[in-house]
Amino acid sequence: KNTFISFQKKKEESKGSVEFQVVSFTNKIRRLTSHLELHRKDYLSQRGLRKILGKRQRLLASKKKKK
Repeated sequence: KNTFISFQKKKEESKGSVEFQVVSFTNKIRRLTSHLELHRKDYLSQRGLRKILGKRQRLLASKKKKK
């Protein structure tokens, strides 16, 4: 949680960075997950969630390769 708070302080400086995008996708995933708990048959949101999960997974994989 502390890294998230410190990361939010740098938010304006590095919106294009991989770390910022991963945090942004994680927040979207949490919101969509809580939405889908209430609306189980919302298939468009399920598709959007799968797309965001794939994007985050690809970003993390590329970041891991660069290290």
